[in-house]
Amino acid sequence: MRIAGVWRILMEASNQENLSQTQKGAVSDHWNYSSTSSFVLTSLFNHSPMHLFLFSIVVLIYVLAMTGNVAMVFLIWVDLRLHTPMYFLLSQLSFLDIFFTSVTVPKMIVGFLYGWTSISFGGCGAQMFFFMFLGAAECLLLALMAYDRYVAICNPLRYPILMSRQVCCLMVITSWLGGSLNASIQTILTLQFPYCGSKKIAHFFCEVPSLLQLACADTAAYEKVLFVTGVIVLLVPIAFITTSYALILIAVLKMKSAEGRHKALATCSSHLTVVNLFYGPLIYTYMLPPSYHSPGQDDVVSVFYTVFTPMLNPVIYSLRNKEVSGAMKKVIRKCRVTRNV
Repeated sequence: MRIAGVWRILMEASNQENLSQTQKGAVSDHWNYSSTSSFVLTSLFNHSPMHLFLFSIVVLIYVLAMTGNVAMVFLIWVDLRLHTPMYFLLSQLSFLDIFFTSVTVPKMIVGFLYGWTSISFGGCGAQMFFFMFLGAAECLLLALMAYDRYVAICNPLRYPILMSRQVCCLMVITSWLGGSLNASIQTILTLQFPYCGSKKIAHFFCEVPSLLQLACADTAAYEKVLFVTGVIVLLVPIAFITTSYALILIAVLKMKSAEGRHKALATCSSHLTVVNLFYGPLIYTYMLPPSYHSPGQDDVVSVFYTVFTPMLNPVIYSLRNKEVSGAMKKVIRKCRVTRNV
């Protein structure tokens, strides 16, 4: 009887040890799945004639966005008349747009043409980081560009001091540091969730709201953090821009010269147009509750601010700005003369 009792105790201990090993293995497998597995991105288009046409339009717009922003940076760099604070900040905006649209669109194009829709866990994290980094940096830069317009119109005599080269560089550095801080927080918090369910992301790139839908854990607390960061990165700059332009409007209404009012409003209208095109879709994506979203609508909105807006920015500034148009004509004439020689 004693032998049987001892044997039973040993068997129970062995079963408990095996159960513990199984649980540890399950936790290990679960962690490995979250950290090393790949995701699958859904394509925006299928191979129907209509979708092939839409895909061609998106590719064309991407090429135009890259060409326009590269041309804007080049013009501002080579033309001495454009070496002013406003155009320095505008060149930084174009520089951000070049990389912002390149984070997502090339992967989407390759996925459609070759069927390479999978993306590794690390690749998804990298894409998410650079997307949020460049997007937040552009939000902050647009707000600081409103300050530049405020100083130029409301304090023109102090403009060289308030918008010195050191101040402009500090503005750019601030936008880049703010964007990197926002992206680091969001990426780290998003990737710490276990993703043990479906690997299919209902989006054409790794964006935080779409990725959180695959998490097999409660994300309610993190969604509140996401909302708070959205307020800081989106609503606070919008409040700053609104205040700046309210003061600008008061100053413009006090101007006696009709030509001066027209010039001030033309410059400000370009910036306001870009602000509305960029901030509007981002507020929809990151500030509205999930119940207002659907995969189809999210795709359309994301295409708008990742492809269309970067393409429109240089067009808006060049068409409404005589100095940029003049610099472009000057470069074209030089190219013609060089070719004829």
